[in-house]
Amino acid sequence: MKIFVTGGAGFIGSAVIRQAIAAGHDVVCIDVLTYAACLDNIETVSASEQFTLAKDDICDETAMHDLFDQHKPDAVMHLAAESHVDRSIDGPGSFVETNIKGTYVLLQAALQYWRSNGKPADWRFHHISTDEVYGTLGETGLFTEDTPYSPNSPYSASKAASDHLVRAWHETYGLPVLVTNCSNNYGPYQFPEKLIPVVILNALAGQDIPIYGEGKNVRDWLYVEDHADALLKVLADGEVGRTYNIGGHNEATNLEIVRHICAILDRLLPAAKPYADQISFVADRPGHDLRYAIDATRIGEELGWTPSVTLEQGLEKTVQWYLENETWWRRIQQRGEVGQRLGTSG
Repeated sequence: MKIFVTGGAGFIGSAVIRQAIAAGHDVVCIDVLTYAACLDNIETVSASEQFTLAKDDICDETAMHDLFDQHKPDAVMHLAAESHVDRSIDGPGSFVETNIKGTYVLLQAALQYWRSNGKPADWRFHHISTDEVYGTLGETGLFTEDTPYSPNSPYSASKAASDHLVRAWHETYGLPVLVTNCSNNYGPYQFPEKLIPVVILNALAGQDIPIYGEGKNVRDWLYVEDHADALLKVLADGEVGRTYNIGGHNEATNLEIVRHICAILDRLLPAAKPYADQISFVADRPGHDLRYAIDATRIGEELGWTPSVTLEQGLEKTVQWYLENETWWRRIQQRGEVGQRLGTSG
């Protein structure tokens, strides 16, 4: 196939591109290259004849229509989004612009292209979303594909809106869509504003390792390469109009994650004192959801997909990657877009 991957220079998008090209697909990476994008993420495939980079904004209607007319894709995998909850608290406008308007513009361009080419039955628009649209869980229960939406942050509200737009374009116009909602991703190339890379890099720098509140917030952790594999599986075999939850079956509190990373670093790169001594509890962010947990039964039963990496394996691989790729994260740090506390203005 020829696949459009929006946000392809980002964390998850780049993993999808690397796997798609390895599987023999042609890929057009559509990315306006905001602060969280990094061309180093796709350096290993950038010279491939199967790869094309389009430095365009999904909010630009003319650019999107032109890309469809020029490249004639067989599918769209829509990952471009503003995704950091803390940033959405401080500046929700960009989340509304990219996640809602951008998805609308992309849907309109896709619909026009699909119609003008005879509405091919095997064409797909795959929208990639998050479990955060479902809100928060108590100590028990799991998010299923039928869980009512109840977003609690500007980020999750904007993603919920984009999910609804995609479903509406399917129900109203017949656009052949797929929707996936994933749990927390981690792994190589993650921009260092999210928990796991922050912990690793602060530990290495001898700085405080910040944990919101008491560290009791629970997340289901999904290794990014497993997620990319699941997304390509849904694209190939998913039922049109269907939603698939993708989870890692790896629940842990934030404090457990941090302590596990510190223990790995103690073993791989011992310091004068245990890295856990750097843990610092800080004021919680506004509206911090207590617990997310995914029921991934549907994708397992219908498509035969299950995660291949346990949390222990994934954290080990992730810490090792950051230790071996200092050049990558030093370049990110030198851009001056990380390091400050965000999300306190609620």
